[in-house]
Amino acid sequence: MSTDKNTRTDILIIGSGPAGYTAAIYAARANRSPIVLEGLQPGGQLTETTSIENFPGYPEGVGGFEMMDDLRKQAERYGAEVRSGLVSQVDLSKRPFVATVDGEYTITAKTVIIATGASAKMLGLPEEKKYMGAGVSACATCDGFFYKGKTVAVVGGGDTACGDAIYLSSLAKKVYLIVRRDELRASQVMQDRVQETENIEVLWKHQTEGLFGEPTVQGAKLVINKGEADEHHTEIAIDGFFEAIGHKPNTDFLNGQLKLDEHGFILTKDSGDPATEIEGVYAAGDVADPVYRQAVSAAGIGCRAAIAADRFLKMRGE
Repeated sequence: MSTDKNTRTDILIIGSGPAGYTAAIYAARANRSPIVLEGLQPGGQLTETTSIENFPGYPEGVGGFEMMDDLRKQAERYGAEVRSGLVSQVDLSKRPFVATVDGEYTITAKTVIIATGASAKMLGLPEEKKYMGAGVSACATCDGFFYKGKTVAVVGGGDTACGDAIYLSSLAKKVYLIVRRDELRASQVMQDRVQETENIEVLWKHQTEGLFGEPTVQGAKLVINKGEADEHHTEIAIDGFFEAIGHKPNTDFLNGQLKLDEHGFILTKDSGDPATEIEGVYAAGDVADPVYRQAVSAAGIGCRAAIAADRFLKMRGE
């Protein structure tokens, strides 16, 4: 290992994507020479999205990889150092903070912005990867527009699944809500809305076994009453398959040093304030956002985090 990687910085940004790269742009323009560690998936989940049509400034839409590449280049133009690498652990017990990268070298930072995102939980179907971006999605508000007038399915029984089904019902011709149990876990108001929406059909005690179609999703294979005496199989014709079984924030490397909510999202002072309970540590993007999970809102909080980190340092004459 080359020891020249061991370094110090005013602002360390852990994670990329719209939150991390936007934070880097603002931190770099504040002459803080930030270091960005991109993690296992440079650019974050958006790099798997074929077309983004709801981000301001792209009237014709833009590919997820292309947009993240634009943000990365913009951050580098102003002096951010973007590195490949994964933070294997970080010590937030005292300032300056110390991050260990790939178990090989350390970065010492006066402030830290955590923008590691959240990974969508998937069913584990063998076809999920094949159809990702070609009929399979974990974000109804991101991709629902592409299914206007079509038939889609949503998997899940909680508030997120019900909310996605209701949202898609305003665009799609037909929405199947695939529910593993014989009841919904969602709040009563969400259950009522689903039942009141004419083009939503709830498939009780159904589980998805597979997807089929070429070159995109054309249907789903389902099992009904799995494990029971009357277990049987069926298929539904669909154009889109939305998984709404939750997200797992990428916070394992924190090792319990920051307060998390019951689902593992980092708790900040409030929904618009990226500061955590540790002075000098900020959280931006999906890792601290269980509600919106949009590129534009992640970028906005990334901006706030960088400004907050810069002001924190200036107040201390650093």
